[in-house]
Amino acid sequence: MDLRKLKKLIDLVQESGIAELEVTEGEERVRISRIGQPGQFMAAPTPAMMHMPAALPAPAAAVVVPEEEKVEGHVVKSPMVGTFYRSPSPGAKAFVQEGDKVSPGDTLCIIEAMKLLNEIEADHGGTIKQVYAENGQPVEYGEPLFLIV
Repeated sequence: MDLRKLKKLIDLVQESGIAELEVTEGEERVRISRIGQPGQFMAAPTPAMMHMPAALPAPAAAVVVPEEEKVEGHVVKSPMVGTFYRSPSPGAKAFVQEGDKVSPGDTLCIIEAMKLLNEIEADHGGTIKQVYAENGQPVEYGEPLFLIV
């Protein structure tokens, strides 16, 4: 990926206000993440980037990711950035509650992204032990949504 494309991607993340962007183009892959202050970004190095000239400045700070707690069961994570909704419409009953039994393919929630409503389905069967996200709140890619045991 050439430096002009990389610069355009950084500008896109900065202008849009999104927290993270990952782009795969053939065998090349780049992930751009905000790390705190507006305008500060960190591009995660990939094997394809190792062949790029050293024309980019070093990131201002390193991102420290705390180790996840050991949990018994399966954590359903958000597959995208968007707004989390527990029910199909305001005032409607939630798709699932803590204690409900689910099967693979059952709808757990909706994530609205760019005016599109995306149903998130269970990929494992079991019982909903915990709902991590709050209704109507924004969620990030990879953020835990449900714990199924």
